[in-house]
Order: sequence, then C-alpha cells, then structure tokens
Amino acid sequence: MVCMWRVCHWGSVFAARLQRKDCGSRLAGFLFRYSSTKTAPQIPGMQYQDAICTLNTLQTNASALEQVRRGRSHPQLQLQAMKSFLERVGLTVEDLDHLNIIHVTGTKGKGSTCAFTEQILRGHGFRTGFYSSPHLVQVRERIRINGQPIGKELFTKYFWQVYGRLEETKEAHGGTMPAYFRFLTILAFHVFLQEKVDLAVIEVGIGGAYDCTNIIRRPWVCGISSLGIDHTPILGDTIEKIAWQKGGIFKPGVPAFTVKQPEDAMAVLRERAKEIGCPLWVCPELEDYHADCGPLRVGLAGQHQRINASLTPIGMNQTVKHGAVTYFLDGAHTIRSMQACVDWFIDAAAQHERKASGPVARVLLFNATGERDSAAMIKVLVPCHFDFAVFCPNITEAISSCNADQQNFNVSVENMLTRCLDNERSWRLHTSRADSNGSQLLIEDSLPLVPENKAETLVFPCILSALQWITQGRDSAVADSAKMVLPVKPSIKDKAAPLRDAAEIHVLITGSLHLVGGVLKHFDPVSSK
Repeated sequence: MVCMWRVCHWGSVFAARLQRKDCGSRLAGFLFRYSSTKTAPQIPGMQYQDAICTLNTLQTNASALEQVRRGRSHPQLQLQAMKSFLERVGLTVEDLDHLNIIHVTGTKGKGSTCAFTEQILRGHGFRTGFYSSPHLVQVRERIRINGQPIGKELFTKYFWQVYGRLEETKEAHGGTMPAYFRFLTILAFHVFLQEKVDLAVIEVGIGGAYDCTNIIRRPWVCGISSLGIDHTPILGDTIEKIAWQKGGIFKPGVPAFTVKQPEDAMAVLRERAKEIGCPLWVCPELEDYHADCGPLRVGLAGQHQRINASLTPIGMNQTVKHGAVTYFLDGAHTIRSMQACVDWFIDAAAQHERKASGPVARVLLFNATGERDSAAMIKVLVPCHFDFAVFCPNITEAISSCNADQQNFNVSVENMLTRCLDNERSWRLHTSRADSNGSQLLIEDSLPLVPENKAETLVFPCILSALQWITQGRDSAVADSAKMVLPVKPSIKDKAAPLRDAAEIHVLITGSLHLVGGVLKHFDPVSSK
C-alpha cells in the first residue's frame, strides 16, 4: 500500500498466525445433488477441470447481468446477500476480522498495487495471501499464497469444500447460489484462513462501497490507486460519483492512503474519510522518496506506473519476443490507460525498431468487452501508425477443446463477434480508410452467427486464428500444425505479404485483460492445461 514502509513496520502485529479447524471433514461422504449431469463431477474422482466447469455454471449470463444492474438501486442488499452466502459456508464476518487484510481499490493500477505490495511484504518474510481479478490464463491466478497461484490439487480441495456447503444449503435458501465473483471471493477467504496466512491483500472487484469484498469490517489499511471514468452504468458517470464509491472501503479508525487524484475526486475522498472517521493520507510522488541506494526506480514502462508507484504497483504491460515476432502486451481497457499504453508502445517499439535488421511491420490486435468505449480507445491508438489492425473476440481457439479456465458465458459468441465488427468499423472511420466495397472477411467460410451482410470485415473468430495470420508461420508457439487452422481467402493471404517480407513483426495486443490472457495461454500451453 501507499507508504508501504510504514505498513512493514507493523510486522509484529502481522506475525500472529491464525488458528482454525480444518473443515474438510464436514464434507466426508457428502453426496452432491445436481439438476444437470452435464456439469456434474464424477464422485469420488473430482478433478480440477470438473471444479472449473462447475465454477463456470455460476457465471452470470448477459440478461441476468442486466437484472443485476437494475438491482443496484438497492445496493446494500448485495452485501447482505454476500454475508448470507458466507454464513452458509460456515464463516462469518467476525472470522474475517482475524485475517490481517490490506484492502485496495481504484480505477487504474489497483491490481498492480496489490501485487507489488504483496511482493514487498513477502520479501520481509511474511506468509501472504493475494486475491485479485480477473485471471489471465487460469482462475487459480486469482488466489495466491506467497506470490504463487494455489496448486490445482489445493484449488480442487477447497473448491469442493465451499461449493459443497453452498449446494447442501441451497434448497433452504430458495435455490440461490452465489455468482462467479462472489463465489471466488468466499473461496479466497476460506483458503487464506485455512492456509493461515500472516496477511491477505484483497483487490476490490468493481467500485468499493457495494463490492462483495467490502464485507471486510476491520482491514489493517486501505488504499486507492488512480481514479478515472470506468464502469459508469454501475458506479456513475462522473469522477465525483466514482470517487464516492471507491471511498466506500474506508473504515472507522483504519488508515487509508491514496495517490494524488483529480481535484474533484480528492474532495469527495476527503469528505468520505471525514464522514466515516478514517485518517486519509495522500502519498508523495515517487521522486519524493529517498533511499540509501539513490532515487527509487520502477522496473516497469509507462508513466502511469510512476503515478501509482508510491502505492506500490506492478504493471500489466510486458514485451515478449519470439524470434522475428515481438509482442507488446498491455491490459489497458480505459481511455486513460490506453493513452498510457500508446505512450509506452511508441517508445518501446521505437527502441526495438532501431535494432531491427530491416523493415518492421506493425500490427494491432484489439478487443474490448462490456460497455467500454472502444471507439474512443481505438481513436487513441491511431497515432501508432499500424500496418494492420486485427480484431477478434476473447475466444482462445475456435475448437471444442478450449480450456475451461478461458470459458466466458457472460456474453454470447454472436455478441462478441458483433462487437468486433463494430470495432473494425470504428478503426476504418478514424483512419479514413472506409471504401464503398467494405472490408473482406479473413476466414474462408462464413461465420454462422454473423449476418451475411456483415460478413465482409477484418475480423477473426478467435485469438489463435488471428495470431496465426499475423505471424505467418514465424512464431512456433502459435504455428502448431496439430491445431485446427481455419482456411483463409487467397486475397487475404496476398495482403499478408508485408508480414512475410518484414524483418520483424511488432504486435500490440491491448483493449482487454482477457485478450492478453488468451494470448499468453498460447505462449505457454502446458501450464494452462
């Protein structure tokens, strides 16, 4: 957290280990009741993939999500429901008081702030728990012990303990089960208590005041990273409304820290802190910190990382080089973060291009999800001067063997592809390249869920097919001949000549953390199984 050095001084407080009984025996001999055998795990051979497939049944479909948004008029009911689910698992909010929690929210950098905070504390010898979202490749990434995702065996064990209790009590509670994020939050609390961590770093999901993580009553410290406009249907359409929601994690007497915020947002945070009775400090900028080793530096690119550096961030951008192909991955998904991504990419790509032995082709691989203003983000990306702009949904590969960790039932495939078509049109609009003939579909066979009059567009049906076309066989990590490769029109093959002729290919992958995660899954397929 901000002023992490002060937090680290509280080490003697964190050193007390939590003692709890192992509740696993309560599930001994428990028989699950399922209305569908499609997702039912086989007993007793409950495997990791069985757990993930069952977890995915808790994902909320698009229509139900809309009902949740309308239900936000009574948001306090969300926290009451969360407490009820917690109690059905055998936990109470009083149990959570025994976890030494660092609670962090914000718009940009809250996840990275949590990650770096956890790293600092682990470096001081503490046994840490870390809960974050979303995951990039595997859901286990969301729940970490000592910096590492919990193992598949441990995840499976604790998953069935929690799921079993909820399933067992379902009929007495109107058949209700927690949604995906709520369940994982409860699971994280259960894991941290069972694994007796010294402290737990908890990242807020959305907002703060009514986020399901806010059932925490007595965190040790709270933090707010940089604020901006995001999730407006839920949090509000002004920086003041969003700041009010974020300040909802403040607790009486609990120290809170924030980076410098826009003036209007800062005023709201100060007022919230005063109302709640929480001491609030604004962190100095990174340059104002002094250490014996000289000026503090952030080993991450991007100006936004320096803004949040005093709140201890670790970035969501990275560079991966596979032979002649260099991937620039950035999970930016707001206008503000996209501008920071563009600044980083222009600088980083220029450094790589100066070392290239010949011409370099620049490619954008983009997708945006939810209600994000993708058109505005695309406009920010135009100055990067890409040779190709490619769009695809967050589907890792268009085959039935897609990994369960990457499945998303919150939106239909049709909606995902339609969104890609909209993004492609926005790109053409901003680059003034639209023509009367329209664009051409990159895949030979028409997609069954896309209307015929929308088929001619520069869109791929999945991440793998997009990567295979972009790299033109020059990256063995995605050129797996054993995987199904969708046929490409000859005319589109001809258009790829600059990619084949270029000395190097530079690919910026951005717009969605899930898109970045899907790409990383193909880079390391063994660990994602």
